[in-house]
Amino acid sequence: MIFKKNKSSEQPRDILGKPLWVKAVGWALAVVLLFLTILGWYWSRTPDIFWVSQNPDDERTVIGYATTDTLVRVAETLLDKPGGYLTNDKMPPGVILDNIPNWEFGVLQQVRDLARVIRNDYSRSQSQSKEDPDVSEAEPLFFFDSDSWAIPRTEGEYRDAIDGFIKYRDRLAGVVGPEAQFYARADNLREWLAQVEKRLGSLTRRLGDSVATDVINTDLAGDPAAEANTSLGDRVDVRTSWFEIDDVFYESRGAAWALIHFFRAAEFDFAQVLADKNAEASVRQIIRELEASLHSLKSPIVLNGGGFGLFANHSLVMANYLARANAAVINLRELLDQG
Repeated sequence: MIFKKNKSSEQPRDILGKPLWVKAVGWALAVVLLFLTILGWYWSRTPDIFWVSQNPDDERTVIGYATTDTLVRVAETLLDKPGGYLTNDKMPPGVILDNIPNWEFGVLQQVRDLARVIRNDYSRSQSQSKEDPDVSEAEPLFFFDSDSWAIPRTEGEYRDAIDGFIKYRDRLAGVVGPEAQFYARADNLREWLAQVEKRLGSLTRRLGDSVATDVINTDLAGDPAAEANTSLGDRVDVRTSWFEIDDVFYESRGAAWALIHFFRAAEFDFAQVLADKNAEASVRQIIRELEASLHSLKSPIVLNGGGFGLFANHSLVMANYLARANAAVINLRELLDQG
């Protein structure tokens, strides 16, 4: 007995003999990959610099409004930019992006520093005065784990922090009661500048370590009686890993982006203090250096050429701008210290 093959049961095949379903799956995967690539590129674009609001809508002059409103808007941009907050993403394309999460961390560090200064200094007249209730509840929420995706999620904690500072801002403007205070004094501004100085100094050093191999240990230099809990050698290895160079670069750009807005706000709220010290030009110079550090990157990757090599070293260029900004911050602090 001869059995004939049922032709109707054969799977359709292309000209190469492959089943058509294999070809369809391949095309579907290619389309998904292309979509994720385009989406990842769109999400990797850093937000533009926005204009700082000096006064409430009714144009009244309210000391502290610019700083508080700018803090709120910078934090909102961190959460509401294209793609949202990506640091805690566990799904593609966010999970494979690292530039924007590092940019977010740079912004977050500056938000945390300013929020703490508002709580400890700007909103209090003396060291023993009472804390503002809204600020004291909101400020710690910015220090919640930046990488939490489960319950509670990072975005939810930061939203609550933003809401607290919005209440404080509205009380400053007299929209709701009770009345809030913001003390724009030279000593308070110096407290924030001290935080900025340390952050910029650290970022500059880490950027410079993209080419450095080791440095002389100067931890205890200048004080013969100084001691440390551990002793390091005469030379300390500081070389930044090749895999972390772009991480430090984008963290620095995030910090610079946030600081541009915060210094513009300080120009408004501390206008009288800066005028008394003839320091307006110093603030403008800081902003100018920070703006220069955010020029568009022409290369698709962060290059790490030698200091005098054939290729560019983007980390050293970034370090140059931040070092100049940091030097201007130090000069401004010294100027505010003078009577």
